[in-house]
Amino acid sequence: MDANEQTPFATLAPLEPLMDKCVHCGFCLPTCPSYLLLGKEMDSPRGRIYTMRAGMEGRVDMSAPVVAHFDTCLGCMACETACPSGVKYAPLIEETRAAIEAHHPRPLGARLFRQLLFAVLPYHRRLRVLGAPLGLARALRALLPARLQRLIDLAPRATLSDLRITTAELTPARGEQRLKVGLLTGCVQRAFFGSVNEATVRVLAAEGCTVHAPRAQGCCGALALHAGEPDTARRFARALITVFEREGIDAIAVNAAGCGSSMKEYGHLLRDDPAFAERATRFASKVKDVTEILTTLPARVARKPMPLRIAYHDACHLGHAQGVRRQPRELLQSIPGVTLLPVAESDICCGSAGIFNLVQPEMSDALGARKAAYLAETGPDMVVTSNPGCILQIQAAAARAGTPLVVRHIVEVLDEATRGM
Repeated sequence: MDANEQTPFATLAPLEPLMDKCVHCGFCLPTCPSYLLLGKEMDSPRGRIYTMRAGMEGRVDMSAPVVAHFDTCLGCMACETACPSGVKYAPLIEETRAAIEAHHPRPLGARLFRQLLFAVLPYHRRLRVLGAPLGLARALRALLPARLQRLIDLAPRATLSDLRITTAELTPARGEQRLKVGLLTGCVQRAFFGSVNEATVRVLAAEGCTVHAPRAQGCCGALALHAGEPDTARRFARALITVFEREGIDAIAVNAAGCGSSMKEYGHLLRDDPAFAERATRFASKVKDVTEILTTLPARVARKPMPLRIAYHDACHLGHAQGVRRQPRELLQSIPGVTLLPVAESDICCGSAGIFNLVQPEMSDALGARKAAYLAETGPDMVVTSNPGCILQIQAAAARAGTPLVVRHIVEVLDEATRGM
């Protein structure tokens, strides 16, 4: 490379201090899903950091083999949990992916498929329109291209009544108001998991929260950010901040782990935007997973007994990215009769990871099978988690293995335990 020619990895230069913190100790290796499956150093966090530096220094180019090592990263952030040096891997992989999408020409089929995903997934109305004919699409599945078959296999089995669920814009607190809470209704969540949003509202209201769920809200930008489309993520973030600023709320409740982790980083995402930098930081400070909010409020509502053996699955962007592990378990254990079961490899990703299960199907299926097997091994009455992608991934993997599992969102369980109390 000519000395005056700038490497495609040049945008990583400001993040070099983060790379410097990596001492290549290897603690990340056994926690990394891609290394666990592939066993290759370059498909591990420390191997990718080495490649980032090599690219920044012009020692490797942005060729297809190099890009492939970054494409195998699920962005689960298990490496951050394991790292004794405190390496912040998230901004490194996000900036690298942005550089890849800006400079690396993907094959036409891959480009078109990604464009399809980003034209549909962040828009709840489009998802609902596509949700209605899913039954017919399943019947014609064998006639469709493999990538579309994959989409159909992972799509929720929502009924027409599910697709019509609309969360009220304002739900008053039961009894004396303790908090004014904004609810992120989401994209996939809003289209296919409206019952989860409804359960979230009921549980919060029962504990004294007035819940604001403005219909004008859109996507939070998480999918775009994690897939190397930061400009799209910033556009969504600005719009979401503007909508919620009008509500005058104390906290913003999120019931999808991937969304919550991205929203908590809005201050970093919009740090160079003079009109939004301070606003984004203030907004991010109010973002809480719904379990964080509920555990800070002394319970007003009694829980009815539910004799259940529950295997709790830590969504990566809740456990690793946000460090929220204790709160969901405390809430489940507050229900009389619930027994929490230990799960092997609980820190390893299920293979959902945003759009990873759509663009890296073989790796995703292998991780899903591994996760479903360990969950089934516990003999649970129910698997509980906190992220829609994990729910769909685990259900699909368990069905393929012939060991179907009942998988529920944690707020659905809490709602059932407090309904009518």
